[in-house]
Amino acid sequence: MPEPEPEPELEPETGQPDGTGTAEPADAQPGTSRPITAYRGTAGDDSGRGRVVLAATPIGNAGDATERLIGLLHSADVVAAEDTRRLHRLVQALDVHPTGRVISYHEHNEEERTPELLDLVRDGATVLVVTDAGMPAVSDPGYRLVEAAVAEGLDLTVVPGASAVLAALALSGLPTDRFCFEGFLPRKAGLRAGRLADLTSERRTMVFFEAPHRLEAMLRSLQQEFGSDRPAAVARELTKVHEQVIRGTLLDLLQWAQESEVRGEIAVVVGGAPDAPDSRPEDHVSEVAVLLEGGMRLKDAVSAVSAEKRVSKRELYAAVIASR
Repeated sequence: MPEPEPEPELEPETGQPDGTGTAEPADAQPGTSRPITAYRGTAGDDSGRGRVVLAATPIGNAGDATERLIGLLHSADVVAAEDTRRLHRLVQALDVHPTGRVISYHEHNEEERTPELLDLVRDGATVLVVTDAGMPAVSDPGYRLVEAAVAEGLDLTVVPGASAVLAALALSGLPTDRFCFEGFLPRKAGLRAGRLADLTSERRTMVFFEAPHRLEAMLRSLQQEFGSDRPAAVARELTKVHEQVIRGTLLDLLQWAQESEVRGEIAVVVGGAPDAPDSRPEDHVSEVAVLLEGGMRLKDAVSAVSAEKRVSKRELYAAVIASR
């Protein structure tokens, strides 16, 4: 059987015809508030331009570190780390020795440190941004720097790697074709309930993060808003020795959390809202009446039932008035 012919190499997509250098920001387009920026964004070139590099770190197992991450930890001019102590443990595990300056960059100093990092990039430095685990700027420090770098047209690139969101989603056993990431829910019960109320009709699989000591309260809120039978999964300590994924209904998971001493990093995956059967607004007048008997205002009761049953709020309100 003849060997297949090799595929032709693609021309590099860079700012210069020969693939070298970096494209300059394009002129401002009509109707836009800032210039459209186009640049190579690939770490390790010889252009002499500074750049911000967002690098994913292992979420638990140091063996998941990529070669690019290891190389940048060694060679970057500046390593901006969410926790320098955790960074120290990581580089020890990887047997790598940073040659650049290591500074802290976390939620409490992000605002004041961002201008300093931008100055370094303007001066030609490679600034490597890492967090304790996973990708910077995703439920972690980094977004403020990305926003500023994009606005100014500075070079910005990424070193992808381990992802707790994708790992938990893949292991959950729930649909993965469409999903959304909701991060950490608000800690205050009222704000948390409001956020979840907005998600009651979300059809996509949802991924959340949560701290172990707040997991029981979170699962109780999910059960109250989404119903006891909604399928879900709790993934803890992903890629670590004690990795565990618990699957079941929200009621099952709440009971497990109540009976267990939950530890470690937590991701919660919840199935999307099921397709609701066709119904008429007048079919749900009695449900509004139950809420009214419990002391809820008519407007709020109609809103709650219409959202849950996916019927017109205006038509349901009219049906309730007509039934009186």
